[in-house]
Amino acid sequence: MQNQACDYTNDARIVSVEARTISIPLDQPTAFSTRQVTARDYTLVRVRTADGLEGIGFCYGGSRGGVLVTHAVRELFKETLLGQNALRVEGLWQEMYQDSLLHGRAGSTMRALSILDIALWDRNARAAALPLSQYLGGSAKRTVPAYASGGYYLEGKTPEMLGEEMAGYVALGFKAVKMKVGRFGPKEEEARIKAARAAIGDDVLLMLDANNAWRDLPTALEYMKRFESYQPYWIEEPFSPDDIENHAQLAKRTSVAVATGEIEAGRWRHQELLEKRAAMILQTDAAVCGGISEWRRIAAMAAGFGVTMCPHWFHDLHVHLVAATPNAGFVEYFSDDRVLNFRRLVDTQLSFENGNLIVPTAPGLGFGFDEKAVERYAVDSWA
Repeated sequence: MQNQACDYTNDARIVSVEARTISIPLDQPTAFSTRQVTARDYTLVRVRTADGLEGIGFCYGGSRGGVLVTHAVRELFKETLLGQNALRVEGLWQEMYQDSLLHGRAGSTMRALSILDIALWDRNARAAALPLSQYLGGSAKRTVPAYASGGYYLEGKTPEMLGEEMAGYVALGFKAVKMKVGRFGPKEEEARIKAARAAIGDDVLLMLDANNAWRDLPTALEYMKRFESYQPYWIEEPFSPDDIENHAQLAKRTSVAVATGEIEAGRWRHQELLEKRAAMILQTDAAVCGGISEWRRIAAMAAGFGVTMCPHWFHDLHVHLVAATPNAGFVEYFSDDRVLNFRRLVDTQLSFENGNLIVPTAPGLGFGFDEKAVERYAVDSWA
């Protein structure tokens, strides 16, 4: 019995860690409140163990400079993982975190740690022949709620055109949709929201995403007073992510739930958000905050405050976390590759019905990288 345990440990020994940078231009430049996006960079990772099993990880690295995330994987964390037991996920997380202390406990460094943590969980779920959601202790839910994310700013896009876009998501079966706000003045933004609400009706949830548009509380309140009559479900990222105090003050003064956290890293910053009651919805992204390991710690802490998790971005990853987490609500879903062009890099797309995502039943994440697409958009080689 002892020999079998030793063999199993040896089978899970990490023998290779490879990373690669991908850059995919958007077919049409897209904007939200504070900037325009013309391309998206991603870092992809493959972690292989002695038994031949492989786990994959990935993260968004911004509109340029994504290679910084890849370098952090290769030059900061790779040597820590080689030769280690992939089943030691929590222990390896702590060791990588210690390695990151002098290089930054957020941003590109934490994204690199997140990618590797995701890959370890994926590998281990595949080894157990379980979908990631069940490996994480989920109750084998067949579907989870999702909202259709869109409503970006495009040249020449009128409020009526925005309304048509939102109505199109409802026609697909979604009972919740999200649009961007904050790029224009209060009157213009109200016209956009009015058109969206008229197009989707009163029974569909309408989320608003400001992408850090406002610099002070009076400005935010001027907008929110106009928005409230259209019954938005939440206002997302009204201020800079570092301006936690204004998030808390706005939450006290508006009837609309404040949501934030998509680019926060680590449980300690999330603890401040929770203790200051700066958000009733956390949009923590497992590919940003410190991986699946840290996301689960944050979710457990949020549960103690009665706060719901609605993770940002990467529906292929977060469908599993929402399915496995009691205080999780919606998955953010992108129905095409106009904005989330990461869809082009994977070999299997999620399915949905009646506004819900069908939870994958294949082992691990339930998909792999499309190697032809990876080669097409790669900036560098696997290394």
